Amino acid sequence: MNLIQKYNIAGPRYTSYPTVPYWDKNGISITDWKQTVKRSFDESNDKEGISIYIHLPFCENLCTFCGCHKRITKQHSVEEPYLETVLKEWFLYCDLFEDKPKIKELHLGGGTPTFFSSKNLKLLIDGVLSKAEKAEQFEFSYEGHPNHTTKEQLQTLFDLGFNRNSFGVQDYDPKVQKTINRIQPFENVKQVTEWSRDIGYQSISHDIIFGLPHQTKNSIIDTIQKTKSLKPDRIAFYSYAHVPWIKGTGQRGYDEKDLPKDAEKRALYEIGKEMLNNMGYIEIGMDHFALKTDSLYKAMQNKTLHRNFMGYTAGKTKLMIGLGMSSISDSWYAFAQNVKTVEEYQDIVNRGEFPIFRGHLLNSEDLIIRQHILNLMCHFETTWNDNLQELSSSEIVQIKLRLLELEKDGLLNINNDGIIVTQKGQPFIRNICMAFDLRLIRNKPTTQVFSSTV
Repeated sequence: MNLIQKYNIAGPRYTSYPTVPYWDKNGISITDWKQTVKRSFDESNDKEGISIYIHLPFCENLCTFCGCHKRITKQHSVEEPYLETVLKEWFLYCDLFEDKPKIKELHLGGGTPTFFSSKNLKLLIDGVLSKAEKAEQFEFSYEGHPNHTTKEQLQTLFDLGFNRNSFGVQDYDPKVQKTINRIQPFENVKQVTEWSRDIGYQSISHDIIFGLPHQTKNSIIDTIQKTKSLKPDRIAFYSYAHVPWIKGTGQRGYDEKDLPKDAEKRALYEIGKEMLNNMGYIEIGMDHFALKTDSLYKAMQNKTLHRNFMGYTAGKTKLMIGLGMSSISDSWYAFAQNVKTVEEYQDIVNRGEFPIFRGHLLNSEDLIIRQHILNLMCHFETTWNDNLQELSSSEIVQIKLRLLELEKDGLLNINNDGIIVTQKGQPFIRNICMAFDLRLIRNKPTTQVFSSTV
């Protein structure tokens, strides 16, 4: 059995620990959530600032590969009421703080953030900054749809302080685009990339996905060759997560036999990775590549790379506040997720309440395991420092025993200080993290919960 066959099992992507399916079934009280937010803010605002993620869920068309929480509509009258609610939620958080928040990172995700008009995007950011200030070396970023991003929007957001953006490419092959209902010519991506560069954005990113229906080696090669001509600063090269049992009708719009699987799918990644390396991109953590001039590469070199629900970021903040329907917040000591429909979200916030429907208060064991998984996901290594000894001796023994099999397969090296993931092992980083995941080990899922790891 080769390594892909052996390790291509269902597993978490570890944007958090514990992962969402293992959050406390009893949730978290609003009182406990607010206390952890205030604690984290008091500990970190002056030192590092905070992060804000704003979920803008509207899209004009359904992309069938998408796993995001979205609302499909062409009615732009939804913009203002939604943004008014987002600002009301932000003001609820600001009321918890004695000092003015310093925003180190702000990211607009979706959905399609550039669904919103320039005027309304400005109203949103001006509203957020009316209660806060930008931290030193702040980074504001957003996701844009190449078909629905205007030069005016790019300029407006740049003038508001946004210095990074990303555009979803996925694949340039017409058959793949038609299947996933994401038809966008290369010329559209080229135009928004060149506009961004001319305006002065410091970092431009493209998202490419491997493992899509009808995708072949030739389509990956063509997509990356076209990307080479635009030379974005970052590239997110993601594995398609086929989870129709979670995302419903969209991902059921094509036959699973049309998806490249196992070794065939892995070959798409290896081809893409080799091409990206030859183009001067360095692999960062899992799924990400960056030029040496980009802040993400510099963060990896400086060991300041961080990972949260926004993905990889160039710096850590202890507190990340998620605004908008379905957003997830992270106070380091707890997680909390907002309700998942626009109507319920607006109704709760307009009553002056936090729109949280589930969450998790981390215990001491969670905090230990979380740090080890974060070390592995960001730096491909972790150490047996003192906090591991706070676990029971039997748990420590079991973690190390699970790592022995991975070491035998050449995926990592174990030493007296800790473990270091080998280059061979980096594509299997999710599997390595699973050796530490005590909640998963104790309660293995009996139904489909996670996507495949490879």
